[in-house]
Order: sequence, then C-alpha cells, then structure tokens
Amino acid sequence: MDSTQQLMVIVAVLAVVLIGLTIVVVSILRNQQKAQTQAARRVVEQEKQDRSRLQSLVAKVDPMARKAEGDEIIANARAEAERVRADAERTRNEGDESVRTERERVDKLLGDVERRERRVAEREDEHAGLQRKLDQRLSDLEVTRADLLARRGELDLAETQQRQQLEHVAGLTSEEARAELLSQVEHEARLQAVQLSREIESEARRDGERKARQIIVGAIQRLATEQTTESVVTTVPLPGDEMKGRIIGREGRNIRAFEQTTGVNVMIDDTPESVLLSSFDPVRREVARLTLTELVADGRIHPARIEEVYERSKRRIDEICLRAAEDAVAEVGLTDLDARLLPTIGALQYRTSYGQNVLKHLIECAQLAGLMAAELQLDPAPARRAAFLHDIGKALTHEVEGSHAKVGADLARRFGEHPDIVNAIEAHHNEVEPRTVIAVLTQAADAISGGRPGARRESLEVYVKRLHRLEEIARSHKGVDKVFAMQAGREIRVMVQPEAVDDAETHVIAKDIARQVEEELTYPGSIKVTVVRESRVTETAH
Repeated sequence: MDSTQQLMVIVAVLAVVLIGLTIVVVSILRNQQKAQTQAARRVVEQEKQDRSRLQSLVAKVDPMARKAEGDEIIANARAEAERVRADAERTRNEGDESVRTERERVDKLLGDVERRERRVAEREDEHAGLQRKLDQRLSDLEVTRADLLARRGELDLAETQQRQQLEHVAGLTSEEARAELLSQVEHEARLQAVQLSREIESEARRDGERKARQIIVGAIQRLATEQTTESVVTTVPLPGDEMKGRIIGREGRNIRAFEQTTGVNVMIDDTPESVLLSSFDPVRREVARLTLTELVADGRIHPARIEEVYERSKRRIDEICLRAAEDAVAEVGLTDLDARLLPTIGALQYRTSYGQNVLKHLIECAQLAGLMAAELQLDPAPARRAAFLHDIGKALTHEVEGSHAKVGADLARRFGEHPDIVNAIEAHHNEVEPRTVIAVLTQAADAISGGRPGARRESLEVYVKRLHRLEEIARSHKGVDKVFAMQAGREIRVMVQPEAVDDAETHVIAKDIARQVEEELTYPGSIKVTVVRESRVTETAH
C-alpha cells in the first residue's frame, strides 16, 4: 500500500469519527431542550395555583376589613371634633388676653402724652425768661457801642492833630517818613543777612573741607598699592639673532602671515636678540606675544603653524582674562555681578591709561570708595560696585563710538545694573550731573587713584605745555583778569572783571573757552571751565 492510499484511509476514518461525534452532540442538545421545556411548564402551572389560592383568601378577608375601616373613620371624626372645640376655646382666651394688653398699652401712651405736655410747658416758660434776658443784653450792648463810637471819633481827631504837629516839626509827611524808615530797616537787614550767610557759608566750608580732608587722607593711608610698571611697548626676547630670519621667512612669508593672523605689527631692527610688537589693542598685542614666544620656543615657524598657535594663545588669553576678572571681583567683594561682564572686565588687565593698569585702577578705586563710604556711615557695597565698574567702558572704546563713561554706562544698563550705579559710571567725568552720593564718591576715588604719585606717567614737557596753553586760551578773552590751571590741568578757573563782564557774558566766555580747548588741545578725560565774577564792597569803621 502506497502513501496515497494510507492517507485516504486515514481521512475516511477521521470523517466517520466526526460524523459520530456530530450525532452524539445533536442528541445531547435535543435532550437538554426537552428538559428546559418541561421545567418551564411546571413553573407556569405553579404560578396559576398560587394565584387562585390568593384570590380565595382575599374573598374571605374583605368583609372584615371593611368593618374595621368604618370604626376607624368614626374614631377619627370624634378626635377631629374634640380638636376643633379645643382650638376654639384657646382662640377665645387669646382674644381676651390681647384686648387686655392693648388697653394697658393705650393707658401707658396717654400717661406719656401728659408728661410731655407738662415738659413742653416748662420749656416755654424757660425760653420766655431767656428771651427777656437777651433783650436786656442787646439794649446794654447798643448803649456800649454808641459810647465806643464816640470815643473812637475823639481818638481819630486827636491822632490827626498829633500827626499834623509831627509833620510840621519834622518837615516830612507821614508817607515819606514811613518810606525812609522802611528803607533804612531793609538796608540794615540785608547787610546783616549777607554777613550772617557769609559766616555760615565760611564755617560750613571750613568744616566740610576739614572733614573731607580727614576722610580722603584716611582712605589713602589705609590703602597701599604698588606703583605702575606697565609699558605700552611689548618686547619678545629671542634666543639669537638668527631667529629673526626664521621669523621673517622666505621672502617675508612668515612675518606677513603672522601680522595678518594676529593683527599686530612686528618691528625687527638692530636691537640684539629681541623684536617689538606694536598694536593699539593691548589684548591683541598680548595674544601675539604669547604666539610668537611659543613659536620661537618650538622653532617651527610657518603659516599653518602660526594659525594653530595663535588660536591656542587666544583661548589661553580668554582663560587668563576670565581668571583675572574672577580674582578682581573676589578681591572687591562683589558676589552678584552678572557673569557676562567678566570677560569685559578681564580684558582690562591688558589695558593701561597713562601707564596705569586699568584693572588695578578699578580695584583701587573700589577699595577707596568703600573706605570713604564707611567713614561717612554709608553702605560701602554700592560705592565699591560703582567705583569698580566706572571704567569698564575702556575695554570697548576701540569697538564702540563714544566716551568710555557713556559706553560703560550703556553696558551696565544692558546687564541690569541699578540706575544709581549707571549714573555713577556715566557721571564720573561730569558728562552728566551726578545724582547720588555714590557718584560723587566714585569721582573722588577715581581722582585719588589717578592722582597719587607714581600712578600715571606723562611727559613733563607735554604736561607743562598743556597747562601754559590752557592759561593762554583763557587769557585771550576780553574781560579776563586772572587764570589758574588747577587739579593737574583738569580744571581752569577764570576770574573776570565785574566792571567789564556781566553775568550773562560769563556763560558765553565759559562756552568759548571750552570749545577752543576741545579744538586745539589733546588731553585725557575732561577739563572743567569755571568762570568767576565777584563783586567786593569794603567799608571801614572809624
């Protein structure tokens, strides 16, 4: 038997088995359906029997229920009648009580009316007595008034006669005498007021100067800082003169690539074993110095290597600036300064003003302002903050137009500094009016730090020439009597002749001098022009 026949036999057997199972299942389902039908019929017959039994019981109980219901209705009717009678009795008793209460109230009101009538009668009697007294007082006042009018007429006549006699004796009318007396009193009062105001002003000035001198000297004595040693020229040492040729490169290729990459001019002269780097930007100059130093130490100098070392030196300078700013902020004691200001502050480490390092100048100013604020019993924290940030604009003056005070104020305002701090930054060279004590302390700290011996360097010859030229410009104007260059050339005090110049012309002279100074001279910061017109009167008592 092959496999096909075996498979057909198996399929036939399975078909027979399935048919048998189907017949068994069908028979089981039919038996269950018959059993369910019989159970339902038994339930229906049982319900019919229960219903007929219930109807027979209701027929037996109905006459007895009707008799009990009648008895209950009669009892309820009797109870309702008793309740109505009790309510009627109670209503009658309440009516008698309300009538009695109302009668008592009416009697009480009648008694009150009688008492008020008696009181009104008494008041009328009192009012009549007062009216009689008032009439008597009015008549007495009329008599007194007539007497006073008569006496007033007599006094006026006597005063007129006395005034006429005084005018005849003095030879002046009363109006002329009064005017002369008032004029004399006013003149003496003005003189006394002027003398008193000058004494008060002089005393206040002496006390203020003495106190200010004590505060400033104490702050300077308590602050010890090093003198300036920075130079505006950067020198890079070389191991030998042959390194200069390697820096220049073939046909100047290396030095051109270095200058284009760093933006710094390289000056190679006969100075042995050194080259000079020149740039208006000290940060850029320091990056170039680090780059050239590393190239010289490594010995490999070519354009690609120059760019690689320059990028690394630039990142190193950024890190140095950030670290310097963090150290300066910690030294001053500022904890809530915006972190975005730190790179700008750190760049000031490589900037100088007349040879004075700007970052050290800011630290010194912050400490001076804090000391002076403490002496004045003020909060030193805002003073230190304003003085520390007052020259922050010097880091951006080569990038943004405007004075460093204006640039710094805009930068501080953009990073959320307090308006008082912004005003102190903007007003530290009197470009705007200082509005707070903090601004004045910032100006004082800036002047002390920049004016102390050794802080800044300037050619003595240039300095003296500028002072002479300032005085010459001021003397060239008509009506000028004396000229003084004060505060190291930061202020010109001009004394004019009061007979030749009036108050209005002093303003014109001040503006003309300031404009001429701006056009002809070059100077750091600002120069204040003060024109003084003073009139003096001297009297001698013999």
